[in-house]
Amino acid sequence: MPAEEFVAGWISGALGLVLGHPFDTVKVRLQTQTTYRGIVDCMVKTYRHESAYCLAPFDLIKVRLQNQTEPRAKPGSPPPQYQGPVHCAASIFQAEGPRGLFRGAWALTLRDTPTLGIYFVTYEWLCRQFTLDGQTPSSGTVLVAGGFAGITSWVAATPLDVIKSRMQMAGLKQRAYGGLLDCMVSSARQEGLGVFFRGLTINSARAFPVNAVTFLSYEHLLLSWG
Repeated sequence: MPAEEFVAGWISGALGLVLGHPFDTVKVRLQTQTTYRGIVDCMVKTYRHESAYCLAPFDLIKVRLQNQTEPRAKPGSPPPQYQGPVHCAASIFQAEGPRGLFRGAWALTLRDTPTLGIYFVTYEWLCRQFTLDGQTPSSGTVLVAGGFAGITSWVAATPLDVIKSRMQMAGLKQRAYGGLLDCMVSSARQEGLGVFFRGLTINSARAFPVNAVTFLSYEHLLLSWG
């Protein structure tokens, strides 16, 4: 059922994206900015000063848009640097060249390649642990397995996620890194090893509900079309 699996994956992925995007915005800001005292402070300030979140199809544009902190609802306030995804992409291309649109690409690839394996292996293992042989996993099992699969994958992904976000913001802040390794060394030297797990709490808080809903909707859609 390749068509049914594709549609089910698309719908469940969209649901997970909508649910997790606010958490992702807070995570990126905590990783790349030092003006917030913690998760709650970041959420409160973001909600107070901004009326909406920007959605972008590419990770670099998403990170740049998420880092805009100019108030948008107050009259007379300075306009944000980027007017939207298309303007953001055009601005990056003009200021940083074609390579600017690919900042953090290697870190993104290295982040996602192993964690996708961890993600699905954890989900399948947990489903099998809590399901009798020959039976279909219950909704509760799928929710728990999907949630913990998301958390497990983000524990492995967060260090490279921090590096990815920093490299993507480097052009905007006029702070050049010599590459992925230079970014890792510089970050550790200036802020200690703990910097690589900045955002892990918010990643985990986002990962559980997002992936629980994603797997539950996926499994139920396949079952209903089966």
